[in-house]
Amino acid sequence: MDLFSLPRVGVVVPPENPTAEPEFNHLLGSAANVYTARFPTTPGIGLREMLETYNNVLPATLAGFGGMRLDAAVVACSASHYLLNPDGDRAFCDDLSERVGFPVQSSTQAILAACEALDVTRLTLVSPYQPWLTDTSRDFWLRAGLTVDDVVLVPVRDGHFDPYEVTTEAILSRLRDHRLQDGSALLFTGTGMGTLAAVTQLASENTDRTLLTSNLASAWWAARALGAEPTHPLLRRLERQPA
Repeated sequence: MDLFSLPRVGVVVPPENPTAEPEFNHLLGSAANVYTARFPTTPGIGLREMLETYNNVLPATLAGFGGMRLDAAVVACSASHYLLNPDGDRAFCDDLSERVGFPVQSSTQAILAACEALDVTRLTLVSPYQPWLTDTSRDFWLRAGLTVDDVVLVPVRDGHFDPYEVTTEAILSRLRDHRLQDGSALLFTGTGMGTLAAVTQLASENTDRTLLTSNLASAWWAARALGAEPTHPLLRRLERQPA
């Protein structure tokens, strides 16, 4: 295999995110080469202002790939795009795609595309976010026409939320303490929360429930945009989900 003949996927991530690249590389495997651009650091400002800054500087950050030919790109920051309504998010991605000459998708729009393809209309949201941001996320999905059956918060400690510190054990424990509604897809939001081990475990326990994460849906979208055959079991599982 000629390593450098593979399609190229660009991923834009927050500077502290330790999760997106490993999960994208693991999910896409030999289907594509993954290249990353990071948003600038924003010392001394609050979370909402930081997320608004990411949206403002996204065109410039994406331009940081320079003349490298990319075949597709994903904005791997769900939280900043929750501040946009679904139509605004879609228009933003369409404008970016037109500017750079290849398809650009946010993780939020990738999730919506997966929901449409899989005929998912109901979600149970699994969120590592602060409550206000979880509420913003919930409102985003409601505006997109989806039903949010329930919300499962995954704090690191009581009153402390940090997606980058959430463990597999914490995710599974929260879910096993929660009664999940039948027929409701689980959506693990946030590209910084490591989810692959938890989702793999849940998939082995329940073969019917649709399991989506920000990174899984983004990799699924990227594989489709590239015309690549998915090889990772979680991606292949999505392809086999009944519509």
